[in-house]
Amino acid sequence: MSTIPKAPAQSGVYYGWVVAAVTFLTMLVTAGAVGAPGVLIAPFEREFGWSNAEISSALAVRLVLFGLLGPFAAAFMNRFGVRRVASVALVLIALGIAGSFAMSRVWHLLLFWGLVVGVGTGLTAMVLGATVRPAGSWPGAASCSACSRPARPRASSSSFRCSPR
Repeated sequence: MSTIPKAPAQSGVYYGWVVAAVTFLTMLVTAGAVGAPGVLIAPFEREFGWSNAEISSALAVRLVLFGLLGPFAAAFMNRFGVRRVASVALVLIALGIAGSFAMSRVWHLLLFWGLVVGVGTGLTAMVLGATVRPAGSWPGAASCSACSRPARPRASSSSFRCSPR
């Protein structure tokens, strides 16, 4: 007898909550990868004898890539899909962190934390949370009073309008 768990739709869990949970976890990993190196500066100085400027330069490259890739991440998500882009981003972040366990030179830090983690975090950036938004399809979401179809928020106000069929 197989003990394969039921899919979320079969178990009565609304699929939007699964998407929201995965998005939250992805953004949490990204935030951890962006914020973690700040507490590692002093240990890197003690362990490897690197200067604060050398360590900070690699982290600056990561931060620049994080910011610059945001608009491209949105285009990649539209072109290739959110799932593929987020998966590639998480793999890059994992590879960068795993590679940092073997680093012994400053250029390793620049490669793993600067470039690899920078590109990985840049692919998710702030765009992921804004892109994954199934508004109008959530249980209890606002609906049009005239036709009962899901309503979308208007760009210029807090009112809602009908979704086209």
